[in-house]
Amino acid sequence: MLDRSSAEAYASWFGCLADPTRLQMLHLLATERTPMTIGALAAATGVGQSTVSAHVRRLAELEFVFVERVGTASHVRVNPDCLAEFPTAAEVVMGLAPVRVASSTHALAPWQAGETGE
Repeated sequence: MLDRSSAEAYASWFGCLADPTRLQMLHLLATERTPMTIGALAAATGVGQSTVSAHVRRLAELEFVFVERVGTASHVRVNPDCLAEFPTAAEVVMGLAPVRVASSTHALAPWQAGETGE
């Protein structure tokens, strides 16, 4: 059975992705595989830059994306470790992959235990 701390971590990840705009942005960044500015994400999703910035902050909190300041612009890129590991989280929840043994840092995503990318 999935332990409580893992269930809480997975719930936070899936909760973050429960917003259609965040899903669109993450999908765009994952498929493009190149950093994009907040302005480019706003244009692609059709929402305002302040809204995009708020969504990017939420995605960055859970390290789905990394944000790098370049001059006055913020460049957002998908976390490549997230791309490799996140599908496993869904498989674990659905019983299609084995539950990982809990550790002291288990509340973090597998991709959060390594490099921060910043």
